[in-house]
Amino acid sequence: MFTGLVQGIARIERVQPIAGGRGVQIWVDAGDVGGFAAQAGDSIALNGACMTATQVDGKRFSADVSAESLARTAGLDAPGPVNVETSLRLGDAIGGHMVAGHVDGVGTVVRLTPAGESRELVIAAPRALAKYFAVKGSVAVDGVSLTINRVTDTADACELSLNIIPHTLAHTTLGRLAAGVRVNLEVDLIARYVERMLPRAA
Repeated sequence: MFTGLVQGIARIERVQPIAGGRGVQIWVDAGDVGGFAAQAGDSIALNGACMTATQVDGKRFSADVSAESLARTAGLDAPGPVNVETSLRLGDAIGGHMVAGHVDGVGTVVRLTPAGESRELVIAAPRALAKYFAVKGSVAVDGVSLTINRVTDTADACELSLNIIPHTLAHTTLGRLAAGVRVNLEVDLIARYVERMLPRAA
C-alpha cells in the first residue's frame, strides 16, 4: 500500500527486453530522492504502478515490468523521469489517501494551465472509470494523490479537473505534463468496493 505522497522524482535510466517477450527489466536511479531506501523484494510505486525491486545498489534498483503491466500503464517502457514512493509501513502517517499501486486505466492530459500560483490539470479518463469519480473524491495520477474539483462526462470519456499546488509541481513529474501525454490513473479504493457491493440488475 502507498499514500500517493510521492517521495520525489527518480529516473528510469535503462530498459532491457526480457527474453521471450515477457516484458522489460528497468533500472531506476533514485539518487536525487531524499530519504529513499530499499531492499531487494520491496514494493516500490513508479508513476503509480507497484513494482518489486529485484536488485538494489544503493539508490539504484531494478524491476521487472511484465508485458501485462506495459499494456495497462504509461511511462514505464522508456528512459525518463518517474514519480517514486516506497510502500507504506505500519505507523506511517497517511497524508494522501490509500493507494494500492494497481493502475485502473490510462488517461490523457487535455491541458495544464495557470490557476493563480497553482495549475489546473484536466485529464480525459476512460469512460468506463467515470462511475468511480466524484467531486472532492480522490484519484491517483501517476502515483500522486489528488482531489477532484470537477467531473465532466462526455460521449466517449470523463474529464477530471484537478488543482496542482506549487509544491506538487516542483516535487513530482506533474509539472512536466503537456496536452496529449498519457498518465496512469488509480481510482479510490473505497469507490471501487462500493461499486462492487451495489445491487446489480438481473
